[in-house]
Amino acid sequence: MLPILIVVSYLIGSLSSAILVCKVFGLPDPRTQGSNNPGTTNVLRIGGKKAGAITLIGDGTKGAIPILIAQTMGFDLLSMTFVAFAAFLGHIYPIFFGFKGGKGVATFLGALFALNYLVGLSFALIWLVVAKVLKMSSLAGLIATLSTPVIFYFLNAKNLNATYVVMLICMWIFYTHRSNIRRMLSGAEDKINS
Repeated sequence: MLPILIVVSYLIGSLSSAILVCKVFGLPDPRTQGSNNPGTTNVLRIGGKKAGAITLIGDGTKGAIPILIAQTMGFDLLSMTFVAFAAFLGHIYPIFFGFKGGKGVATFLGALFALNYLVGLSFALIWLVVAKVLKMSSLAGLIATLSTPVIFYFLNAKNLNATYVVMLICMWIFYTHRSNIRRMLSGAEDKINS
């Protein structure tokens, strides 16, 4: 059953909230505007707070739903991290949208809340504090991502194998943010308030 759930999780992750929200709101395709990224920050930039908030909720929900299904089916934590990884990959490489997706932070956050709400809450709080102080969404996401494996490990009975999967997701997030990292190093990354 786990392989089937992993495929279903990938398909759920492939539903691009950003693209769907932009279509419903009559906004341009987020893959062609702003940062060209179909994610929450770009939709916020293109369509404002309401569209951005709906995108954030949609992306988080598609990370959480597969985990909740896995929990009701009685899967262990390691299996659920693989389910989370599949939803995350679906968001980044969506089969329904030409394999061009977002960067995965909101989907990962939704999965974290479902896996262990304290880990999700820790991620969200770190993101909020860093974003408030440094005014950079991408940097806030990367710092929160960097801290997650350690927090996950200690809040999940030191389950090392499940933590390895979470670490893999976190490394992938750094990979999806490579252009943001280059812009940060050159001082060209957009601030939240701009």
